[in-house]
Amino acid sequence: MVELLWEGPEDGPVLVLAHGAGAPMDSDWMDRVCALLAEPARGVRTARFEFAYMAARREGSRKPPPRADTLLAEYRAVVDQVTDAVGGPVAIGGKSMGGRVASMVADDLHRAGLVSALVCLGYPFHPPGKPERLRTDHLAHLETPTLICQGTRDPFGTVDEVPGYDLSPSIRVQWIDDGEHELKPRPRVSGRSHAENLAEAADAVASFLRA
Repeated sequence: MVELLWEGPEDGPVLVLAHGAGAPMDSDWMDRVCALLAEPARGVRTARFEFAYMAARREGSRKPPPRADTLLAEYRAVVDQVTDAVGGPVAIGGKSMGGRVASMVADDLHRAGLVSALVCLGYPFHPPGKPERLRTDHLAHLETPTLICQGTRDPFGTVDEVPGYDLSPSIRVQWIDDGEHELKPRPRVSGRSHAENLAEAADAVASFLRA
């Protein structure tokens, strides 16, 4: 079993969250988002975990992130652990790579009655600067109800690129104005703050899960 970092009310909808490729489950970004989701007005309970390669970094390992498709079994095992703990289906998702891995296991777990929804926070539609290398094939046929919160200028998929992709009708994209991959805006350009963008994303996630 992996270590789980729980936050939020015990009676709230449960969202399993995986980290991005380069930062741990308790990064400042993940801390801020999970704290926002846990606030009474949103009431989402998150269960964060780390893939084995990231957990090993805490012991001094510096291996690069593995391919996303090698992490599927780890994510499935965590879903089994969390559903056993809460006694029912959960939503799954993650930041960037974590959300991508979740999207690759979502339908199998949805059909099995273990997963109710999918939440991706900054989906990596393609590597930065390489828009021809799309990571969207499985998204065209995704059946699980899905929310993607994406910054409009995210280098992994901008507001000018993503609408042209072949995405399943089960996917809804919530665009966060002027946000990059961390949803951080340019205050002098948009007049928005990072805190406002994170709160907007948290509002969207909470409304989606409660719907």
